[in-house]
Amino acid sequence: MDFDTIIQVLDSTVRLSTPLLLACLAGLFSERSGIVDIGLEGKMLIAAFFSAAVAYLAVSNEAWTLHLPLTDGTIDMTWLRGWLPPVGWGLLAGIAASMVLSAIHGLASITFRGNQIISGVALNFLASGLTVLIAQTWFSQGGRTPSLVGGARFNELPLPFAETLRPVPVLGPIYADLISGHSILVYVAFLLVPLTWWILFRTRFGLRLRAVGEAPEAVDTAGVSVVGLRYASIAIAGVLCGLAGAYLATGLQAGFVREMTAGRGYIALAALIFAKWRPWYALGACLLFGFLQAVALRFQNIDLGAFVVPVQVMDALPYILTVVILAGFVGKAIPPRAGGEPYVKER
Repeated sequence: MDFDTIIQVLDSTVRLSTPLLLACLAGLFSERSGIVDIGLEGKMLIAAFFSAAVAYLAVSNEAWTLHLPLTDGTIDMTWLRGWLPPVGWGLLAGIAASMVLSAIHGLASITFRGNQIISGVALNFLASGLTVLIAQTWFSQGGRTPSLVGGARFNELPLPFAETLRPVPVLGPIYADLISGHSILVYVAFLLVPLTWWILFRTRFGLRLRAVGEAPEAVDTAGVSVVGLRYASIAIAGVLCGLAGAYLATGLQAGFVREMTAGRGYIALAALIFAKWRPWYALGACLLFGFLQAVALRFQNIDLGAFVVPVQVMDALPYILTVVILAGFVGKAIPPRAGGEPYVKER
């Protein structure tokens, strides 16, 4: 394998790891507060659809005219158009859609103390059906959105001096082709890792959040709202899943297609267990899963001399690793003690 091929595989690793990392950090905030979030997949999916749909509609002038059914009049909203590029409106729509599902999950699992696993699974089914139904109603293209072009997508962001440093041996290609040239959401995702670590382990909010996941009765005794902290954690998870879905539909790909998350939410949960609910370990786990996906995309069949690894095995590698991790073969992972248990305030 030559140096250029290694750079290309690592570049693909970074791109494919980004949605996993965002979803994994979302699960980290949620589960550290004691809320198990199986619905990461559904939140990413609905965020991907609404980000792509709104980004596409924001390009046209017609989408900025609101029709009033009762008065048969219209409201001109084109003055809003210049505030953000179309992809920016799509990003906001994706985050909003994801936060709506987070609010439903919070209502079911925190306020009404329902089963968190069932609530998350229900959200996944809801997102799966709702996205296809709305996409077919709006665009009539078999449950997908039209392809996004121009300002409706997150474009590549070249870093300073990337072309100037390209001729420098080894370091030049690493900087120009591997570090530079990603969409802004990729850099945001990687910067969120130290930010998450700082919030969880160096702030009062993070200390209380972790305490809620371990001993909510102690936090309640100290006069801190357990319900408020848990709602705050799933709100953060909703924002992060919105970023992940928006990146999938407007950064990694050029539009929404049916079930485009392809199990990334579940893989992110496996990476979270692999990382033992720690931000920096989560980065390593997501890069590992992204690397396996990149290898599967780059090499269809791998000849090991004695035998050839078929493409089907390569495609299944991330999922095989997920099963291995969930089976408990990669060390002992202890979840937050109060994870999955609704808190009932003593009277």
